Amino acid sequence: MSALANDTCIEVVDTQLSLRSLLDDVTSLPTNPPSLFLDLEGNNLGRHGSISIISLFVAPRKAAYLIDVHRLGSEAFTITTNDKISFKTILESSAIPKVFFDVRNDSDALFSLYQVSMNGVKDVQLLELGSKPGSDGSKRCVAGLAKCVAKDSAVPDAQKEQWQRVKENITRLFDPQNGGQYRVFNERPLGREVMEYCVQDVFALPGLYNIYDTKLRQPGQKFWQMQVQRATEDRIKRSQMPDYDGQDKSKALGPWSEWEIGQAREEWNEDVMSDAMHEEEEWDEDALFDAMHGEYDDFNDFDDYKDSARDCIGWEEDMLKNGEQFD
Repeated sequence: MSALANDTCIEVVDTQLSLRSLLDDVTSLPTNPPSLFLDLEGNNLGRHGSISIISLFVAPRKAAYLIDVHRLGSEAFTITTNDKISFKTILESSAIPKVFFDVRNDSDALFSLYQVSMNGVKDVQLLELGSKPGSDGSKRCVAGLAKCVAKDSAVPDAQKEQWQRVKENITRLFDPQNGGQYRVFNERPLGREVMEYCVQDVFALPGLYNIYDTKLRQPGQKFWQMQVQRATEDRIKRSQMPDYDGQDKSKALGPWSEWEIGQAREEWNEDVMSDAMHEEEEWDEDALFDAMHGEYDDFNDFDDYKDSARDCIGWEEDMLKNGEQFD
């Protein structure tokens, strides 16, 4: 097993009973910080392919689950607990944070194949880009997961090297360009190497998420917090469009040009100034300066998850029953 997974329990979820047990477990977890880290594998993952495995790492439990979509089919998303909670419910809940690395093709597959429209997503690739220091021009291109692990992960170098070896070895098994076939993800029982490959990416996500999220929570970073959130939501919307191409080479570009960042900054400063000047308390010049530079912590504090996943789902259902709307 990969060095990144030495202390972690791995369980294959391929029956209705085991899936219900998992759903009961994850809906009682805290949502701040996020508890759920996910990745999908499949045959040509996207609208023209299939989903074979959903890898789920549950950070508070230090446990990984491989949800066998190839075997369960649509039941992977529709089976419900006694509380009427399904995996689809969790994926679509805006109140339960789910952490991915580059959510686009995962979202495309979930929406096109199983009508799952995700909400509440944190995209580590965009968190890395938004937290990157330097000029706005340094945010032109996104980084891959392997680069993020090599550059930013806090694990020892020996574990990083082993992580990379596992990735390269299994890639040769499924990458058609190297003579492989994606059907390795559909062979049952799952081979040890395939299981290792499926889980090691989600093992790496919590550490990277914490690093980038901490940077974005520093004073003066609320502008980039908001840009990352909006870009993540836009990624999901675009992945659901009829003309989305999961293999488009332009996906390597970041979501913001320097001009777009400049325009967004102008709008942000105007909004913060307006918000600050209309507060009931009197603002002095120093307070207005702080607000313009992202120091006003009460403005747009959009990421304050207080409850467990189960509490959040109940809250959403109550609002729907009462005819109320929420984002």
